[in-house]
Amino acid sequence: MVSKKRRHRDPLIIRTPEGLYCPKARAHIDPWRPVDCALITHAHADHARAGSKHYHCARGGEGLLAKRLGDHIIEPHSYGEPFSLGDVQISFHPAGHVLGSAQIRLDDGESVWVITGDYKRDLDPTCQPFEPIPCDVLITEATFALPIYRWPSMDQVMDQLFGWWDHHIRNQRTPVLLCYSLGKAQRIMAEIKQRSDRSVQVHGAVANLNIEYEKQGVQLCPWQRASESEKGVSTDLIIAPPQVAGSSFLKRFHPTELAMASGWMQVRGVRRRSAIHQGFVVSDHADWNSLIKTVKQSEATEVFATHGETRVLTRYLNDHLGISAERLETAFGIEDGIDQ
Repeated sequence: MVSKKRRHRDPLIIRTPEGLYCPKARAHIDPWRPVDCALITHAHADHARAGSKHYHCARGGEGLLAKRLGDHIIEPHSYGEPFSLGDVQISFHPAGHVLGSAQIRLDDGESVWVITGDYKRDLDPTCQPFEPIPCDVLITEATFALPIYRWPSMDQVMDQLFGWWDHHIRNQRTPVLLCYSLGKAQRIMAEIKQRSDRSVQVHGAVANLNIEYEKQGVQLCPWQRASESEKGVSTDLIIAPPQVAGSSFLKRFHPTELAMASGWMQVRGVRRRSAIHQGFVVSDHADWNSLIKTVKQSEATEVFATHGETRVLTRYLNDHLGISAERLETAFGIEDGIDQ
């Protein structure tokens, strides 16, 4: 069961070997094993896993899910439009994480539970902004739930990125930005589009997902597949997932200069261990201030914190805000290296 504490109501969501489960709806939320019915918050592989019989998601994310899951039944729902499973009314609401990402609201007539999935509060041109949802019980991520994590503005980050890009072009080195292929890459490209007419080249993993973003009307900067470009130093920025560092993929652009975009780049030690000279602090998750703001706006009397710095967040909520908060272990984590 989600909690061992005695409550004034039976829990609407419990923990099972397959993941979080709503018995009244007979549905799992982001299950980590195959189930009959899965409610999916977004298409990252640690939340959307293949093998289930039926998937529900927010409209706009079904194309990404199909690419990740293959031939499965995927039923999209518009944000804010309720549907019923068993005795529970369910709706998806914007999470601001990546295209088609959602919080999931469950209401059985006695209590309202909200599962945030992964989310951020900063504006992102590639997805709808986060929507605060009042509830009785909130299950929130806690990936960056430490006071040291406070994100700079994208204006600051993009100024740094353009300066770094120009510096290495002047020194005849190809600038390579490592970032997660789903969400982070497209966000960077959309931010470039809003500020310049610069173009980029992307790894195939990024290119395949760009197509789905553009189908949904998201405007990205001009781009082409890196594999189709000429060899030699490029004045374009190369965008690729972290796994390509040290691989043959980068040899065609030699010499190169690597940087990484991630929330973890706020910690100097992480950059050092990653052998990255330049880090840009860009995260698709909520920072400390945003996590606290979200809990307050939810007006929840009970909070469960999952995947991340759950111990620090729950202690703060209990000791400083007087909210009943507990840690909740799940299988959610980092999918492809430093991708947050």
